[in-house]
Amino acid sequence: MVSMDESWTLRNGMVIPHRSVLAAMTNKQSHDDGCLSDNEINFLKRRAKGGFGIITTAASHVQESGQGWTGEMGVWGDHHVPGLSRLADEIRRYGSKSFVQLFHGGMRSPSSLTGQQPVSASENFISDSQGTSRPMTLEEVNETIASFANAAKRCEEAGFDGVELHGAHGYLIAQFLGAKTNRRTDEFGGDVVQRMTFLNKIIDAIRAIVSSKFSLLVRLSPVSDDIGITLEDTLIVCESLLSKSIEGLHISCWDVFEEHTKGLTLTKEISQFIDHRIPIISTGSVWTGNDAQFLLEEGADAVGVARVALPFPDWPLSSASTDYAPAKPPFTPQKLIDADLSPLFVDYMRRWKGFVTDGR
Repeated sequence: MVSMDESWTLRNGMVIPHRSVLAAMTNKQSHDDGCLSDNEINFLKRRAKGGFGIITTAASHVQESGQGWTGEMGVWGDHHVPGLSRLADEIRRYGSKSFVQLFHGGMRSPSSLTGQQPVSASENFISDSQGTSRPMTLEEVNETIASFANAAKRCEEAGFDGVELHGAHGYLIAQFLGAKTNRRTDEFGGDVVQRMTFLNKIIDAIRAIVSSKFSLLVRLSPVSDDIGITLEDTLIVCESLLSKSIEGLHISCWDVFEEHTKGLTLTKEISQFIDHRIPIISTGSVWTGNDAQFLLEEGADAVGVARVALPFPDWPLSSASTDYAPAKPPFTPQKLIDADLSPLFVDYMRRWKGFVTDGR
């Protein structure tokens, strides 16, 4: 039986010291120019000290026009590199592997932040207040691909172990993958294999300028009705990605216990399909040691968590025990501050129903 406290290996041979992964989580602690704050560095450093095998930063926009919310970490300019280097050094100090999650909000980059009409694969309705996105020109598509590659190179130069491409949760890469959001008639649109062209070109562009030791993960939402991604599509995407120079797949399930159409969890369906050909991280609603063990038995190589890591930064140290059952929310603001969440981050978590004692 696989245990949480065992090491595991990415496709390029990088050894990850523990099967716990701190999944990317919005925390709104970065400065207005996208530079990391002391608060954000301290938050992630504390989880590295707590024993996570991989520390993933919050989603970090690769272009100014791709920002999705205030307080968002940026990696679109060289002025971000000093903060990135400091964070990479702090994470390395505790033995965790460090990854920056790269993304572009696309139609979810509000004009109130960027001063521009949101872009996407195609023209898509956003909301009554935001209106619609406009389709990206071929020149803009290619510029964005280059921006992903340049951002990855900055991360490598800053000392990170790798990057994760955020192809989940309805952001720009997912908008290109979705049948509803991508209705292009050029090389970037068509069937699901053709809709992968944007993602494939990002991977190729990154690989052209980073070393083979620099790891590349891809995060996917297996099913997304809103943008038009089915599990069948995702399995085709996964099969195609096996031929690309990536080190692992991260499956964002929201709820890893939910059974899909065949009576199997999404982790089980995808892991059976992958059949150990590439490592899989799975994330969604894991809280206890028993939850983590369940996910490993479903076929995941590593277990991603986010919310449980907020009050319990040392979660990995106990997660190998199936008896480990940390307290459930709500948590007092002081409990979260003691776990190195800044008051700003605590205030953000008040928006999550039932998470903070004085929150929603």
